Amino acid sequence: MQIQRLFEIVYILLEKKNVTAGELAEHFEVSARTIYRDVETLSEAGIPVYANKGKGGGIRLMPEFVLNKAVITQQERDAILSSLNALGKVDLSDGASDRNTAFGKLASLFGGPEADWIEVDFGLWSDGEKEARLFQKAKQCILQEQVIRFLYNSGSGETLIREVEPLKLVFKGTAWYLYGFCRMREDFRFFKLKRMESLIVMDERFLRKIPEKVFIPKREEPEKTELMKVRIRFEKEAAYRAYDDFEHCSFQEDGSVIAEACLQKTDWLINHLLSFGDDCQVLEPMELREEIKEKLHNMLEKYQ
Repeated sequence: MQIQRLFEIVYILLEKKNVTAGELAEHFEVSARTIYRDVETLSEAGIPVYANKGKGGGIRLMPEFVLNKAVITQQERDAILSSLNALGKVDLSDGASDRNTAFGKLASLFGGPEADWIEVDFGLWSDGEKEARLFQKAKQCILQEQVIRFLYNSGSGETLIREVEPLKLVFKGTAWYLYGFCRMREDFRFFKLKRMESLIVMDERFLRKIPEKVFIPKREEPEKTELMKVRIRFEKEAAYRAYDDFEHCSFQEDGSVIAEACLQKTDWLINHLLSFGDDCQVLEPMELREEIKEKLHNMLEKYQ
């Protein structure tokens, strides 16, 4: 008990710089005499803690003590603080801003200001409250190993009830996913948070090991898929979207952009290109142009 109290005294002194014996005694629910004995113990252990009596006095550590004793460089300390700060800002849970975290403690331990160089918001410009609620619920169920049930809108257009043993929250591409064991499919699956509805926490608990990595490339032979070279012209007003979606883009004299890529011909690709409206024109190949024309014709018939 004393060792734990001694360590916490050092942490408090690092954070608050100057604390009275009465304040420490009240915090630990011990007498002031016990606190002075602890100070003497710390001093004998080589920690330069001292006490000043009278007005404005208190118990203090010599400035820069821990910083000078640290075995890592200033650059390494800054990197650690910056990484922890960034990690806190990508957390959608309610406790992300809690100052009694590893970040706050290390900032005090290193004796330096908090490194605040990044701000992250994974949501759209619209309200992301639904996703934040799902994130928080899923996180708690992962930690407490509780089975969850929810409605899921799959990419194939089905809306089914899924019963899942949640294992991890992961971020991939531009969205948050829940990774877990789906009892309906009897296999591990990813579930996009934005497609989940009516999540219920069940009383049942599960026992399943959480994997260290879920994005492990498969070593099996890749499927042989036919790719086609696509050339697309984007009007000046939509040039920024070309750079969002394609790596190889070239400006034209009129301000438009020509994007080139080797892609699979899928329904998703056609629908994605149609999402650009009249700001996008497929130049090559002709077969893709024809399929887009057919799709547009079918869409037009629905509005006649």
